Formats: sequence, structure tokens, C-alpha cells
Amino acid sequence: MLHKELDCDDGELTRTNKVRRGFIADKYLPLIDALYSGKSEQFIETVVKFEDGRSGSVSATLKIVDTKTFTPVKAAA
Repeated sequence: MLHKELDCDDGELTRTNKVRRGFIADKYLPLIDALYSGKSEQFIETVVKFEDGRSGSVSATLKIVDTKTFTPVKAAA
């Protein structure tokens, strides 16, 4: 879960809503590093472009928590 929704105008998605993985990896590198280094939270600030052409920024300190995983349920025959 990110601090903002992925958006075409910010270059994070293609016009057909496919994720640009390389771009995301570079843009959100501080979060990725925090996930793998065992941090419990990470501050991030991101530049966003609005539909009317203006630019702004969104920032947040995101908590990083482990989630419980479940074994897949087998479908009935």
C-alpha cells in the first residue's frame, strides 16, 4: 500500500494501466530499501502532476508491518 494511487500522469502507469516497473522501482526506492532492511517506518515525498498541469508533492511517513499469510484453499472437485 502506497501513500498515493499509481497514476498515468505521474508516469507510473501506461495509458493502458500497465505498471511501469522500472520507473516504480526507481521512484519508490526508499520504500523498497526500507522493506528489505527491516525498518518499521519510512518517510517518502513524491512529486505529483495534476490534470490541469500543475505540480505538487505528497509526503507521508509510512508504517511497514508484516502481514499474516494463509495457505491457499484447494477448490472442491
